[in-house]
Amino acid sequence: MLKFLLEKEFKQLLRGGMLPGILIMMPLMMMGLFPWAANMEMRNINVTVVDNDHSSYSSRLTGKVDASRYLHLESAAESYGAAMHRIERGSADLILEIPEHFERDITRDGMAPVMISANAVNGMKGSLGSIYASSVAMDFATEIAEENRAYATATDIPVVEVIPQNKFNPHMDYKVFMVPALMVMLLTMLCGFMPALNIVAEKEAGTIEQINVTPVGKFTFILAKLIPYWSIGFFVLTLCFGLARLFYGLAPAGSIVTIYAAAGLFVLTISGFGLMISNHSDTMQQATFVMMFFMVILILLSGLFTPISSMPQWAQDITILNPLKYLMQVMRLVYLKGSPFSQLTVQFAALAIFAVVLNLWAVLSYRKNS
Repeated sequence: MLKFLLEKEFKQLLRGGMLPGILIMMPLMMMGLFPWAANMEMRNINVTVVDNDHSSYSSRLTGKVDASRYLHLESAAESYGAAMHRIERGSADLILEIPEHFERDITRDGMAPVMISANAVNGMKGSLGSIYASSVAMDFATEIAEENRAYATATDIPVVEVIPQNKFNPHMDYKVFMVPALMVMLLTMLCGFMPALNIVAEKEAGTIEQINVTPVGKFTFILAKLIPYWSIGFFVLTLCFGLARLFYGLAPAGSIVTIYAAAGLFVLTISGFGLMISNHSDTMQQATFVMMFFMVILILLSGLFTPISSMPQWAQDITILNPLKYLMQVMRLVYLKGSPFSQLTVQFAALAIFAVVLNLWAVLSYRKNS
């Protein structure tokens, strides 16, 4: 009986002319465009410099700002008021004001103040822009200190050189952080939304009544509904592995078997969740709205864009009930750090519990009138 039901489901899926295209185009769009668009890095921050010193040192500092890959020297202003006018017009994001006697003070006293003013309407951009500009100024100060080290006396404070080493993402590329999480998003969209619309579509078409009068059991019926989406999930995930390697040169640092095992539990979970919503919905519109409501919440609380540890404690407590969170953790830990299964037992246990509960709920909530 299961064989014939599966044959029906696959034929029904493939008859939809758009589905094969979606299975190819959606991973291409998600892997090719989203890592560039969903990027929390702030680049090309426009800086206006107010140089009140007009010395060689102030010119060098201005040049370092212009050479930064994060900052863009938009213009040089004659006064702070003129620079503020550019901030108000939106043509500049930061003001770097170099005071008079900047070169004299840094040569004589070893230090000189500079003022950084940031447009904080966009708090993230203002904060990161200030940090970038401060980093450029500190780097400039270090260069000056090294040039004057030959003239240092024994009473001078020693210079401490810090050499950072970035593990697991040495170039600090935000796309590397986003690609594994976007694979989870893709599995959620394809294996969550499509099952949610499946039974409702049969209700609207009237074919569900024909199935209800057959001797097909609830479990067999739900299993036949889920297996096609499990197959789609594994196909899309494999395609995403290839696209990540092709577009970004990114390959899993850990065991790919661990990723497939976690993805299998997640696909089982999210497809069961979709079928459960489908069982409780009477129309496709209702199922779509309910699924969208839950997906927005689950995605925002999954750690896709911002770390869960940065959320308020009450939000962190809610994420315990979010299956997307656990697969995103597995994907990033295995893909970027190469974490073994022994370090992921909590995530696997949580996904297994979600899979059992949601699929049991889907089976029990299906009202079959035999």
